[in-house]
Amino acid sequence: MNYSKRDPDKKIGLGGGCHWCTEAVFQSLRGVTQVEQGFIASTGKATAFSEAVLLNYNPLIISLDTLIEIHLRTHEATSNHSFRSKYRSAIYFLQPEDEVKAREALNCLQKEFGTPLVTQVLPVAEFNPSRKQLQNYYLTDPYRPFCRRYIEPKIQQLLDNFGKTVDILKLNR
Repeated sequence: MNYSKRDPDKKIGLGGGCHWCTEAVFQSLRGVTQVEQGFIASTGKATAFSEAVLLNYNPLIISLDTLIEIHLRTHEATSNHSFRSKYRSAIYFLQPEDEVKAREALNCLQKEFGTPLVTQVLPVAEFNPSRKQLQNYYLTDPYRPFCRRYIEPKIQQLLDNFGKTVDILKLNR
């Protein structure tokens, strides 16, 4: 599919860890034009709401493959820990073609991980945004203890692993 500057952004959902952390990581990327923090429910066995973000991105600036790789590397994508119901590791698609692309990306990236990825590819059935005062959590006060302890290491990991290939903005570094 060809995109021009007049075409709308693409949209994808990502869940894996705390939505404050996920929100901060993706707000930091050039080409990501909007990040909505909240809770996503899917279908089948994944109907319970789980922390996640919906993000709009410009595929001319950042690809879905890059977004998925960043997502996998900034949360515990291989850990089936006891909090998975609250922090489902998932790529949530809104368009059928994105399901195919997400599955292909996971299959391609699997060889770079020592253990199997637990990340699911699921349709978005419903999205509920977080309360207004919790949105833009990191950007509004990066010095909060939670931000320093949990979000900063993810931002550092993002810089270490993708700083040369992804334009990172909005970070006061």
